[in-house]
Amino acid sequence: MNQAMASAPSPMHLAGETGDAALELAPSSFHCLCRFFAPSLAARREGRGLRDIDRRFPVRGHRPLLADEEEALLTKPRMDRIGIVGTGSRLPSRVMSNADVADVLGVERRWIQTRTGIRERRFAGAGEGTAALAAGATMAAVEAAGLTAADVDTVIVATSTPDRPIPPVATRVQELTGAGGALSFDVNAACAGFLYGLAVAGSLLAADDQRRYAVVVGSDTYSRLLNPADRQTYAIFGDGAGAVVLGRVDDDCGLLHTRLNTDGSLGDIAVGGPQLPISVEQIEEGAHFASMRGHRVAEVVRTQFPMMIKEVVAQHGISVERIDHLVCHQANPRLIQECATAAGFTPRQLVMTGDVVGNTASASIPIGLAAAAREGRLRRGDTILMVSFGAGMTWGWSLLRWA
Repeated sequence: MNQAMASAPSPMHLAGETGDAALELAPSSFHCLCRFFAPSLAARREGRGLRDIDRRFPVRGHRPLLADEEEALLTKPRMDRIGIVGTGSRLPSRVMSNADVADVLGVERRWIQTRTGIRERRFAGAGEGTAALAAGATMAAVEAAGLTAADVDTVIVATSTPDRPIPPVATRVQELTGAGGALSFDVNAACAGFLYGLAVAGSLLAADDQRRYAVVVGSDTYSRLLNPADRQTYAIFGDGAGAVVLGRVDDDCGLLHTRLNTDGSLGDIAVGGPQLPISVEQIEEGAHFASMRGHRVAEVVRTQFPMMIKEVVAQHGISVERIDHLVCHQANPRLIQECATAAGFTPRQLVMTGDVVGNTASASIPIGLAAAAREGRLRRGDTILMVSFGAGMTWGWSLLRWA
């Protein structure tokens, strides 16, 4: 089954369709579901129903099922699909041009654009932390969906630069936006985190009819981890947040297939932040800054990008020409354009934002989606392919049909 997000797939089947990384997570979710549904199946055999289970396992804020609701839940065919119903983004106010960055690094400004394709990026200032940017992007996406924060019952934030290690950024976003009571947690797959969060959110909605809308946010503030003497990172990264609202859409639209991958043996080619506990020695050595071996990252991208495109074409019987929009993580705009062109994509198909926002890590893809939506580029039925890479190394793709 290629359409991994269609018609409420079982957790184990979904794991098989979403790659090795998902296989690490799905069994525990599957066993949790078994622990819940096993007694309900026994109750059915004994002539009891889900209402008995509701009484045995009460959940705060959840009323027991009525008889007609129970019957509908047990017999209703799952024909709906999960799709994006709103997008939004939020950028810091401070613009860092190539001239600004060149002055800090002591290089020519033309060198930056030639090597990266980036003209400017944003750096967060006071009051523009990861949570604040995420909350702004969330509200923009919720409003674009025609909803209010009270309609949201799941908030997932993908980030590798939280304002603090504890608590999760998502809990702060819940508070700042007024989405009280929404299930809220973070995921960290570095720059690929948004696609991981999207897969988790889609699974949660598909598994639970009572869960209506989920917000998935990518928000990062890497400027706070950058070494101003490091050309490999300081010229590339920018800060920002992007968000999408997931909800139920017509069956001919929505998320079609997601595949996620991880290779931990490559974990040392891109790292960031100090090891805990923080020591004076780390600070003195500059080990608390983000660091990256750019040529090794580029090797991974050049190797995995064409392989992912081949997967999509083979599994969905769709040619590159029939993909309306390619939205990639903007690791390095020059590198992304190179790989996309080699794979057969035209400039018309590419959604590029890295030239004006830089590498915004987990926010790259949702910022791109929000920009394309604002510009009126995305039309109902358009096929969109999202591709991402992140430290770890992590990478993956997600195919959807715009609703």
